[in-house]
Amino acid sequence: MSRSGSGAHRVRRRLVGALLAVVVVASAVYFPATLLAPPPTAAASVTSPAPPSSSPVDPTFPTYGATGVEALGFDDSLTTSGDTRPRSIASISKIVTALVVLDKRPLRGGSGPTITFTAADHALYDTYLAKNGEVAPMATGARLSERQTLQVALIKSANNYAGALSAWAFGSNDQFVAATRTWLRENHLSNTTLVEPTGLDPRNRSTAADLVRLGTLALQNPDVKAIVATERVSIPGVGVVTNSNRLLGVDGVEGIKTGTLDEAGACLLFASRETIAGREVTIVGVMLGGKDHDSLDTDVRRLLASVRAGFRTVTPVKKGDVVGTYSTKWGATARAEADATVSRLVYGAPAISTEVSTERLRSGTAGERVGTLDVAIAGEKVAVPLRLDRALTAPTAWWRITNPQLG
Repeated sequence: MSRSGSGAHRVRRRLVGALLAVVVVASAVYFPATLLAPPPTAAASVTSPAPPSSSPVDPTFPTYGATGVEALGFDDSLTTSGDTRPRSIASISKIVTALVVLDKRPLRGGSGPTITFTAADHALYDTYLAKNGEVAPMATGARLSERQTLQVALIKSANNYAGALSAWAFGSNDQFVAATRTWLRENHLSNTTLVEPTGLDPRNRSTAADLVRLGTLALQNPDVKAIVATERVSIPGVGVVTNSNRLLGVDGVEGIKTGTLDEAGACLLFASRETIAGREVTIVGVMLGGKDHDSLDTDVRRLLASVRAGFRTVTPVKKGDVVGTYSTKWGATARAEADATVSRLVYGAPAISTEVSTERLRSGTAGERVGTLDVAIAGEKVAVPLRLDRALTAPTAWWRITNPQLG
C-alpha cells in the first residue's frame, strides 16, 4: 500500500473516532438530561357542578293586620306582611313580662322562690275584671311559687297574675317599665314598647318582625318554652288552668301566646316544630289584627302549610361526581372526583355556589387528593376533597427521549 493510501486511511479512522467520541459525549449529556428532566405538568379541565334550581317561597299571608314568620336556622327566611308600624299586641305582652322577670329572677329549671300575694295583689282581680280582662282567683296571703305564678299568667293569660308577678319582681310599674325598656334595648327589640305588664293597655305595641324575634327568645328560655307548651295544669287555690292557645298540639304548634283586645284584634304568637326530611325544624310566627280566634287559627294553619311547602333537599354535589379531567402530553388520563356528597335541607331559594381549585400534576396515584370543591349553601361553606379516580402515570423513558422539547 502506498504511503498516500495509508495516510488517508489513518485520517478516516481519526474522523470516525472523533465522531464516535462526539456521539458518546452527546449521548452522555442528552440521555440523562432528557430522562431526568421533569416532564411538563398537566392542568385539570374543570367542570363546576351546576347549582340546583330553586324558587322563592310565597307564604300564604292574611290580608289584615300584620304577620311575620321565620324558619329558625335558615338564613334570610324571615318574611313579613301587612302593617309595618308598631301595633297593639294585647296579651302577647305577657311574654315580654315573663322574660323580663326571669332575667332578674331566673328559675333555672326549678320552681323559684315563693310569692305571697298581698291585699294589693288581691285587688288586681277586681281592677282587671272591670276592664273585661282575664283573671284567676287570688286570695290575700295565698302562696305560690314563681313557676306556678308564671303558669297562671301565661297559660290562662290571667292579668292579675301578670300584674302581681311584675310587682313582686320590681316593686312598682315604673320600675317594671324601666327594666323592660332596658331589656328590650339589649335584645334588639327597638320597635317594641310596654307601658304595663298585661297587654290590656293598647299602648303596648310592637311590629311583626320584632315579635318573631320575641318568640325566638321565648323558645330559647327553657322555662318559658315548657310553660307555653303546657296544655293544662292544676294550681293550688286556682284550680285547673287550660291553655288559651287552641292550636296547641295541632300542626306541630307548641306555643306561644294568644292575645285579644278591641284595639289589637285577635292575635297569636306561635311556634311549630316538625320533622322535615329527617331534620327538626322550628317555625316561629305572629299574626295580629284577626277578626276572631277561629278565623285567625285557620289562617295560621294555612300559613304554616305554605311555609312547610317551601322546604326541599338540595344536593349540589354527590360522591363520585367528576369535577375535573387530567390529560397529559404523553397520553395519560385521570379524573378528579368529589370525595363526599353534600346534601342540605333548604328553605326557599338560598344562594348556592361552587368553586373548584385543582393542582397541576405530572403524575399521581389513585385516590390522591388533587384539589378542593368549595360548596356554599345559604352562607354555610363545605370543602369537598377531590381525588384521582386512577393513577396518572408518568411518561416512559422512550417518550422522554423522543420528546425532549416537552421536557
